Amino acid sequence: MESLKVGDYMNTHPVTFTIEMPVVEAVERLLSVHQTGGPVIDEYKKVIGFLSEQDCLKQMMASSYYQEQICLVKDIMRTEVLSIKPYTSVFELAQMMLGEKPKFYPVVDDDGYLLGSINRTAVLNAIDVHFKDGYKKVG
Repeated sequence: MESLKVGDYMNTHPVTFTIEMPVVEAVERLLSVHQTGGPVIDEYKKVIGFLSEQDCLKQMMASSYYQEQICLVKDIMRTEVLSIKPYTSVFELAQMMLGEKPKFYPVVDDDGYLLGSINRTAVLNAIDVHFKDGYKKVG
């Protein structure tokens, strides 16, 4: 199981956001790709934050109450981002996901630059493929 690496199962084209992006546009991006969140990146693709559906929902509810429409990603994003390296074991990530950790991780290189993303579904798929391969060898 340790041979399964995050980099082999990550999404190499995740939805991303910039700090100056209006939250309304960020919501449209999330909805169009059915993703629960995504990394906020700078112009060099370095991860500088994370925006989730929950962050957007909270802001949209507040905006509707106060009749405010203009809010930017930088106003509501989280700046403490839990990310993962591509060489991390899928099994290790699965163990992290069993706790109260996020179900979606940006995958970054050792300098913090975005390479992709991985979510719980991709981890489950990687483990499923591994077990199916194991059954084929036994049978």
